[in-house]
Amino acid sequence: MVVDDHPMWRDAVARDLDDAGFEVVAVVGDGGQAIRIAASVRPDVVVLDLQLPDISGVEVTRGLRTAYPAARVLILSASGEQRHVLDAVKAGAAGYIVKSAGRPELLDAVRRTASGDAVFSPGLAGLVLGEFRKLAANPAPGTPQLTDREAEILRMVGTGLSYKQIAERLVISHRTVQNHVQNTLAKLQLHNRVELVRYAIEHGLDTGIS
Repeated sequence: MVVDDHPMWRDAVARDLDDAGFEVVAVVGDGGQAIRIAASVRPDVVVLDLQLPDISGVEVTRGLRTAYPAARVLILSASGEQRHVLDAVKAGAAGYIVKSAGRPELLDAVRRTASGDAVFSPGLAGLVLGEFRKLAANPAPGTPQLTDREAEILRMVGTGLSYKQIAERLVISHRTVQNHVQNTLAKLQLHNRVELVRYAIEHGLDTGIS
């Protein structure tokens, strides 16, 4: 589902997705409608603008988490401001890319979002990781302890790297990366990688790594 209040822009995005083989189940111009129809059109990915005429993209993201939690939200915004990026991730967005991104980057982001990756434009991944590191220096009381390897992989997940990319960087198997992430999710009582990134931003983690 594509959600944007600019008709030419949303139609162009929908057309690019359709041409690339994606099924575009809905194209809407306001956030309220997106929330209302989400459960009926059942999108795997919602490509969502932040600036909408009725409610903000951040509020739409929160609304979609209630109306149709299976949908993964990919923010596509003209703004790359830190506040907007972090607010969107805290609300539940799976990723955030800027509108200056090229068509190949958009299509790749949608594919990766659909597969469960946390996806960010290159410069924005650093913002998310920086916030994680800042909060990790002052962890919330009672935060579960992670092993060094789990913490290392968590940091990489926070930058938007896929399992395959993490495995290549650490010279371990894809399956080993999956196992570490699943262990971390279990310790933190979370369900997926998107929640893991959001948890890190909101609470910080005592990684034990300087």
